[in-house]
Order: sequence, then structure tokens, then C-alpha cells
Amino acid sequence: MPTTGIHRVLVCRPNHRLGNNVLISPLIAEIEALYPGAEIDVLGSHAAESLYASRFSINQVFVLPQKIARHLWYSVGVLRALRRGRYDLAIDACNGSQSGRIVLALAQARYKLGFPDPVLNPDSAWHALACPDHLAHRNVFLLRQAYAGSTRTDYPPLNVELTPEERHEAATVLDRVCGATRLQRGATVAIFPNATGAKCYSEEWWQQFVDTFQSLCPQVRLLEMLAAHGRSQLGSRLTPYYSRNLRRMTAMISCMDGFISADCGVMHLATASGTPTLGLFSVTAPAKYAPYGGANAALDTRAMDAVAVATAAAEWCNGMLSTRALMDAAAAPNESVPALHVTP
Repeated sequence: MPTTGIHRVLVCRPNHRLGNNVLISPLIAEIEALYPGAEIDVLGSHAAESLYASRFSINQVFVLPQKIARHLWYSVGVLRALRRGRYDLAIDACNGSQSGRIVLALAQARYKLGFPDPVLNPDSAWHALACPDHLAHRNVFLLRQAYAGSTRTDYPPLNVELTPEERHEAATVLDRVCGATRLQRGATVAIFPNATGAKCYSEEWWQQFVDTFQSLCPQVRLLEMLAAHGRSQLGSRLTPYYSRNLRRMTAMISCMDGFISADCGVMHLATASGTPTLGLFSVTAPAKYAPYGGANAALDTRAMDAVAVATAAAEWCNGMLSTRALMDAAAAPNESVPALHVTP
């Protein structure tokens, strides 16, 4: 790929899972870094539209319906509109996505970038490269391998670029939800006790988790982030927050001191908010989906019960809060900094 002359870019990720839409944010950031004057279109879902439509570098988000067969003419219209675009670069952002390959084939672009198929193209030099395990890193790695110039070695974090206004409004709402200001309530950690299929822990499991965690971290206020169905999965024992608006939910999470969740799209959303996130993995591989960077961490719970998981989560939380308190004190050595009490 040339280092100049790339002005219009298309990113193809026609998938409706929230997590998969959040996981393309490092690729968008990498395009912005390598081609800072470029304009980006995204082919995705309503989740992608909600997350990226307001981003400065994004020109348009083409939305394909989840059930294409039920909305055939609308889908054809979207693909026709996309095909009318003249791109300098089109990227299929997922390895093994048949719909992504089809869209890449339909797009009109000077350069097209995608993952070689091991069956159709077994001799590709790509298969000998040490591709990273993490799903958010793979498409960035793909672009870097094709790029003719120099690139960084680290990977961009998940980031949906919340605005200062979004964060401020969320902080105001959080104060009302908790009935206290940030200084009054102390450390606040949110729990999202929901996931799909086998990744979901039972309500009894979460009740045991909360009991143990609160006994080990009594100084931490716990909140429950409700799932889209709007019902508490903890017997309404914790202060709840509910929103189906993805950016509003992300902004609210950004005001927390920590976030704990099973492996799911909201876990990735929390990571993209900038709040330290602990992901609990009982089925999928942490190496592929774990929150990464900063104080983010993953916990493989397959051989652990709820009490053991809560104990490990409390250790993570106390360590994270201790580090933050030290950083706050170092950043303002001559100011009066409210003490952050952390249980050893």
C-alpha cells in the first residue's frame, strides 16, 4: 500500500454483534494514523452507525439489515449506493466472513485488502506470518503488512471517541442515580451480569459473586448495568442503570472506576470507554477477545467457582484502585487529594 494518495477508504464489517462492531475501532484508528487526511466509510450495522457516525473521520455508515432476505430491496439499495462510491482502499475487516468477501468484491476501489483464504489461496505468504491472536489486532496487522511505510509496534486501544459533553452529561446522571457526588460515593464499579448462550453465568452464581466481592471490597459501591431486556438479574439488590443507546451506555461506563462483565459486546464497549475492565471468560479464548491495555484484564473462570472469581476480581479491583490513587497523588502533589481507601 502506498503511503500517500489514499483519500477515500471503505471498511467492510457487515456483522450485527455489538462486540464485533466495537472491535474494528483499532482499525479505524490505524487508518486515521497512516492516512490522517482520509475520509472513511463503514459498511456495518445499526450498532456501527451508533458508535461511529459522529466520529470526525467517518463520512458515512452504510447499514445492512440483520435479515437481508426479509429486506431484500433495501439491502440491494445499500449495496448499490456503496458500489457508486469510488474508493482508494477497501478493507474486509474480518478473517473468514463470506459477506465481507462479497462486499469487498462489489466495492470499486484501487486497492482491496482482505485475508487470503487458506483453501482457495493456500500458497499465500500471509499464512506464514505470525498473525496476532486478538481479533481487534488482526485487521490492524493486515493493514500494516500491506503498508509500504513504517508503523508502530503496539496496537491502538478500543475507543469510540466519546466527547467531553457526553462524559459530562453521563457524570451528572450518575450522580443522580447514586444520590451522591463522586467524592461522596467513593469508588464505583459496575457489573454487567448478562451474556449470550453458554457465556452467561446464572443469577445464583452472580449473587454469590456479589456477596463475596462486597465482603472483600466494602469501600466499593456496586452498580448493575441492565441488559437490553431491562430486567435486573441480581434481584434488584444493586443500584441499576439502563439504556439501549450505545453511546449513552458507554459514556456512563466511562464515569465508573471499574467494570466487571462476562465476555460479551458490553464488555468490549466498557473497554472502549476507557474504564478499567475485567472480562470473565468461561467459554471463549481470552487470547482472542480479552480486554487489553492499561488496567484491563481477563480471567479464565472455567476451573473456578463464584467465590474464587469474586476473590480474584477483588484483588484486581484493589490493585487497580491503588495504582490510580498513586497516579492521582503524583499528578497533583501540591493539592489536597481526597483519600481513596483501599482494602489490602
